[in-house]
Amino acid sequence: MQTIANLINGRLVPPKAGKHLDNIDPSTSDVYSRVPDSRSEDIDAAAAAAAEAFPTWSRTLPDERSRLLLRLADLIERDADRLARAESIDNGKPLSLARSLDIPRAAANFRFFATAILHSESQLHETPGHTLNYTLRRPRGVAALISPWNLPLYLLTWKIAPALATGNTAVAKPSELTPMTAFLLSELAIEAGLPPGVLNIVHGTGIGAGVPLVIHPNVPAISFTGGTATGRAIEGSAGPMFKRLSLELGGKNPAVIFADADVAAAADACVQAAFRNQGEICLCASRFHVEHSVYERFVSRLVARASSLVIGDPLEPKTEQGALVSRAHLEKVEGYVALARDLGGTVHCGGQRATRARHPAIGERCKDGYFFEPTVVSGLEPTCRVEQEEIFGPVVSVSAFSNEEEAIRLANGTPFGLAASVWTRDVSRAHRVAEAIEAGIVWVNCWMVRDLRTPFGGMGQSGVGREGGQEALRFFTETKNVCVKV
Repeated sequence: MQTIANLINGRLVPPKAGKHLDNIDPSTSDVYSRVPDSRSEDIDAAAAAAAEAFPTWSRTLPDERSRLLLRLADLIERDADRLARAESIDNGKPLSLARSLDIPRAAANFRFFATAILHSESQLHETPGHTLNYTLRRPRGVAALISPWNLPLYLLTWKIAPALATGNTAVAKPSELTPMTAFLLSELAIEAGLPPGVLNIVHGTGIGAGVPLVIHPNVPAISFTGGTATGRAIEGSAGPMFKRLSLELGGKNPAVIFADADVAAAADACVQAAFRNQGEICLCASRFHVEHSVYERFVSRLVARASSLVIGDPLEPKTEQGALVSRAHLEKVEGYVALARDLGGTVHCGGQRATRARHPAIGERCKDGYFFEPTVVSGLEPTCRVEQEEIFGPVVSVSAFSNEEEAIRLANGTPFGLAASVWTRDVSRAHRVAEAIEAGIVWVNCWMVRDLRTPFGGMGQSGVGREGGQEALRFFTETKNVCVKV
């Protein structure tokens, strides 16, 4: 059985206390590796290594930083199959999804930010006959990068790439539930030639490793993606220390389908928006608000398509739905469906664990895995817990609306504001409704289309700060003004 190591100061090392956690394959429920149960002493060592490396790395020319990060992107692409398989086993997601989404986007993250730093610019303000004022951007120091389990390599590299590109050093903490691709990235970082201490990756739990990293006095910037409750705790701890924070948190994302939309195309796309990666994507749509005149037609197609998704062994190429990430998460999803039934909701499809007897594609290897059927529920009050709280699994609700104002009210009816989609052929309505929906990103007649040049982040309980593009480059740097008398 493989034992994962931390990356500290350019070397793969065990946790100082010698303690490890079980790493479970959710598709089989078997322990397949061991992950460091790191504590504050491991974080201290990583932060010290990052602080020591910072002066040299921050003065390294952008061309050289770019070269090293592009080399890392090359290595990710070289080892794409190995990384995809590791992510599928770690996470339970279909191997085909890891190959087509997670790994290519991880490499793209490094390529984008490695080249973006070659095209920087500065502002100059002239006070005629008096002074010239120009603005410099400088890296902040050691960045804490805390990433979630649902897109473990993709979201980890989305933080590492801009942090290192702008001259910061980093201590990254991946989720203890899905550590394998971060460990493989550690090996690739050494092979790419990143100087010791520039990138450190420390594994462990939120309490054991995450808290010491957040409150570490020598870590001035924190980028966190995860649950709203954890984000609130991080803000409470780091805020009084005046740390720079970016918090990308939960979502309860609406999809609004108007009667003039291509209903069949909208329903087909909404199946992907609801159930891709077993619904374990922060951008997944979980509330479908449909204009009354096309409600029955939309729900009928949505249910038919959801029911036809192939649930099976994540390593098989025909599998469309894999396993949920853990037994605890499976039980959480089950609990919300039970609550929906208790509240009088109608379960149109799914609503139960996916067993080999009902889904032969699960196979003998995965007979004890954490599988749950794609589930569509209707008849719930918009203020109930099922409609208000993030489930983060393959469970969605549908409801009808009568007019545009009601649709907007329903879409904005939760404390979250991460993402939304609008489906209509009316261009004026599309712009009007997109502007009125309180979400950081609104897709019109599409879903999950991302351009790295654009900012990304949420409103309300979906977080603070923005990632992506120039926003990420700005987050990891601070400005200083130089005023020169002429």
